[in-house]
Amino acid sequence: MPQLILILLIAGIAWLGYRKFIADAERLARQRERVRREQQTGTQGTLIKDPVTGEYRVKKD
Repeated sequence: MPQLILILLIAGIAWLGYRKFIADAERLARQRERVRREQQTGTQGTLIKDPVTGEYRVKKD
């Protein structure tokens, strides 16, 4: 029985690690695509509006 618990624990940790890896890979792919589009169009960032002050600022990564 302890072996089964250990195997399930290791499998759970591996699954969480895999999910984290996939999430990071997707985030990096979106970031690279945004950078590629910015270079293609010559823009210098994305502006977002601050809802409190109404000012526009460059979006931070």
